[in-house]
Formats: sequence, C-alpha cells, structure tokens
Amino acid sequence: MLREIYEQPEALAATMSRYAPEGNLDPAAFSAVAEALRGRQRVVIAASGSSRHAGLAGEIMLEDNAGLAVDVEYSSEYMYRSTHTLHDPGVIVISQSGETADTLASLREAKARGLATVAITNNASSSMASEADASLPTWAGREVAIPATKSFTTQLSVLYVLSLFLARLRGRMTTQAVATHCEQMERLPQVLEGSLSRWETQISEIADRMRDARTFLYLGRAVHYPIAREGALKLKESAYVQAEGMPAGELKHGPNALVSPEAPLVMIATRDQNDPDSTLRYERTVQLMREMHQQGAEIMAIHVEGDEEPATLSRFSVAVPAANEFLLPMLEVVPLQLFAYFIAVQRGINVDAPRNLVKAVIRE
Repeated sequence: MLREIYEQPEALAATMSRYAPEGNLDPAAFSAVAEALRGRQRVVIAASGSSRHAGLAGEIMLEDNAGLAVDVEYSSEYMYRSTHTLHDPGVIVISQSGETADTLASLREAKARGLATVAITNNASSSMASEADASLPTWAGREVAIPATKSFTTQLSVLYVLSLFLARLRGRMTTQAVATHCEQMERLPQVLEGSLSRWETQISEIADRMRDARTFLYLGRAVHYPIAREGALKLKESAYVQAEGMPAGELKHGPNALVSPEAPLVMIATRDQNDPDSTLRYERTVQLMREMHQQGAEIMAIHVEGDEEPATLSRFSVAVPAANEFLLPMLEVVPLQLFAYFIAVQRGINVDAPRNLVKAVIRE
C-alpha cells in the first residue's frame, strides 16, 4: 500500500498524458464519450466503495463545470431504482477492476434500458470497458493492495478532465480556460511528489499519537466531503477502526454527541483563494473548528500551506500545496491514505490484505 501511495504522481502523470498531452485535451481520447453523451442533460453515476466516493466528487465537477444534472447511485441499488428517476440520462460506471459484480450489473441494466454508457476502470480490457459505449481507462498500473490509493486519485483525474471536455463540448468553457485547467493538472504530479516524504514522516508521528482512538469523524464540505468519506473508509478497511465521513455542517445535527478525546475529528479545511465559493465554505469550516476547539475536541486538520489558522485550532495538522478547488481533493486524500496506513501498521495489521475483504467484489 505504501509503495502504491508513492506511485500516485507517476499514475496521475500517465493518466494526464493519455487525455491531455502537453496540457491540451486530446479529442480522440473522448470521441466515443462525445458520441455517447452529446445532447444529454442528465447523468447517473453508479459505483461502489472508493469508486463511489470518486463519483461523488465527479458529481460536483460535472455539475459545476459542464452544467449537467448528476445523480450518484450505489451500484447495488441502481438496478432496483425506478426507470423514471431521471429522464434518458447517460450512465457512467466507475470500478477499479472493471469486474465488480454490482457495478457490472448496473451497466448491463442501463444498456437494457437503452441508455448511453461510459465506463471508467483501471483495466482497459475489463468487462465494463468492453461492454460500455465508451471507455475512459485510468492509467494507474496494477494495484495490488486491497485499499484503493492510486486507482482512486486517477479516477478523480479522469472525472476532472471529463468535466472539462464536456464543459467545452457544451459551450460552457472556452478553449483557453480548458487549457489553463489542464496545465494546472499537468503540474499536479510534481507537486504531489514533492510532498510525499514530508507527509510520511509527519503522519507517522501523528498516527502514533492517535492510534488508540476509539472512533473518528471525518468532516468536509462540497467536493471535499467525498474525500472525508474516503478517508474514513480507508481507516475502516485498513486499520479496523470505526470512522464516519460526513458534511462538516451536519456535525451539530447529532454526531457531535460522539465527539470526545476518544473520538477525534479529522477536518478538511482547504480552500482555493481564487474561488469565492471555496473561500466561503472554508470560512464556515474554520468557524466550526473554533467552536469544536472551545468544546475541547481533539482535531487533526488538513489545510493549505501558509494558512495557519486551522493549525492553531488543531492538535495536529497537515499542510497540502495550494491548488485549484477541484485539484485539492487529489492532494488532500493522500495524507488520509498515509494516516490509515500508519494507524494499521502500528496496530499490527496486514494493511495490504485486510480481513474479510477482496480486491474486486465479483459476487453479490
């Protein structure tokens, strides 16, 4: 798992070189997607586990950038939903293996309904990639550890460039704006690579001091909420520690009763200073941090480098480089992966093969 965490810069670079070589979207890479989704106003994303969390982030990217109405379904629920939930949507399935039973069944159900389908998988020869109308493989390389790391961040990157492509196709973004976003994404692997060794040292020490906690609550807003969910899932499956990811604004609607020294908060308090909406969400998160700090909560914060207030309100903090609002999730999830890894190792758990889990769920 640690090796694959360190392979993420290379995996992101390989994925970007496939879809946006030299900082420009490659129309040929999206030609089948353009045919499948052209004219669609609505999209359903069906996925499970970490892939669903990527889909939740993709929902916001596609809605904000491309102006699509997006609904994210659990794969295990999609085939039982009414055919009238969305009128004639395109369906995007996301799966690391491309063979996940529930997600493959969702793809086949969508095709049976006569809907256009797109598959995002880490196996270009998988059943989903072969059966969908369009395939957008991630280029993460083989992932051995059961907890998804590089497959997850490359799913985020594919959803991001897909949102840019559809924004351009639908006339919601200029060619120059798309190019600027692609150039920012192209720099991300180098930015990530420059932070990994620092994070490893820092988070190993934090994990050693937090490993006896009974449960964790992970909090995030907007596109960072799915990352909170993903961080919690990583801790559950890797370290066998109960954790829950939720929108930061929901903490006071019940879950705050759990907060105690044995139940710390992991709060994602990042922001894109060039995005007013991001700044507003950040300010509300920091206000919540102030209140939780006064309440005596133990907090670990993920924040942007140079922003000291979240650090002063937290017992532990980890800084990530500044980035675009939709690129920040690809950075902030990595410290959470490392945190789950070190908690597991320090608790004597085989993090690569957690009990009761398999890499691909090929039977319901």
